[in-house]
Amino acid sequence: MKTTQTRRDFLFQSGAVLASLATAGTVPAAMAADAAFPHSSGQERASRSLPANACDCHMHIYDDRFAPVPGARLAHPAATVAMYRQIQKRNGTTRTVVVTPSAYGTDNSCTLDALAQLGADARGVAVVAKDVSDGELARLDQAGIKGLRFNVAITSVMTPDMIEPMARRIAPLGWHLQLNMSNDDLLAHRDMLSRLPVPIVFDHFAKIPVQDSASHPVFKFVTELLAEKCAYIKLSGAYLVSKIGAPGYGDVAPLARKLVDLAPTQVLWGSDWPHPTEQHKPDDAALVDMMVHWAGSREKLQALLVDNPARLYHF
Repeated sequence: MKTTQTRRDFLFQSGAVLASLATAGTVPAAMAADAAFPHSSGQERASRSLPANACDCHMHIYDDRFAPVPGARLAHPAATVAMYRQIQKRNGTTRTVVVTPSAYGTDNSCTLDALAQLGADARGVAVVAKDVSDGELARLDQAGIKGLRFNVAITSVMTPDMIEPMARRIAPLGWHLQLNMSNDDLLAHRDMLSRLPVPIVFDHFAKIPVQDSASHPVFKFVTELLAEKCAYIKLSGAYLVSKIGAPGYGDVAPLARKLVDLAPTQVLWGSDWPHPTEQHKPDDAALVDMMVHWAGSREKLQALLVDNPARLYHF
């Protein structure tokens, strides 16, 4: 019986052949690299076109020139700017927000190096120590940093008691605070978070449980802040909240659409490349197509990918 080979099958097989030949020294390594996308499954480009200046608001760079902190929980193989540019071509994004990963602690050298390479189309989110100087904050601002990340769910480098004092210090810079916190931590600190003088950006759907999202107290807290335009939420890391899993993460779609509909001016999207929590890397092109579906219209897609990031990150 004759079978029909799909374009995806052809590209996958071609990539495997080229990679094999490159290992044997038969074809240039650069040609083999073009056949696959680093730290990403699948071979096809995103099928949905994105608006000009579309921004990936959450990704990380790992570079072997910069050593991770001892005992880092999410150390990752090299995921360089050159590798990420291949992902940009695949996804159709041009602007980027580089977030210092937990593996580097409060050392932002890798992120700053990436910003220098990426140029005017990149901004950054840093991690700092409690005693960071005003001079260092000013230096980070000049380099393109526009926010601080409190990754409380992964590391104790930046703790909840630092949030309000740090918010007062960065307010004159026009920065924001990005939070990766458990549901319990968010609710325990909701009064403090509600009075901050800077915008809050919630990572990865604020970890709102997808099963009972509309009735969950974190959903109520987050959407109240979104309605007041005191916060933004990143539709990133669907695999971190989904119970169904790849490839469609279908249980995340209702929550994503609800957030877009409720607060179209306060939602952002990020690839979370190179997906440091995931042993089996997702298909980045499929993640883009899924996000376009969540947006539901070109107007909301424009807000999600262009207008909202431009406002928050000062593009």
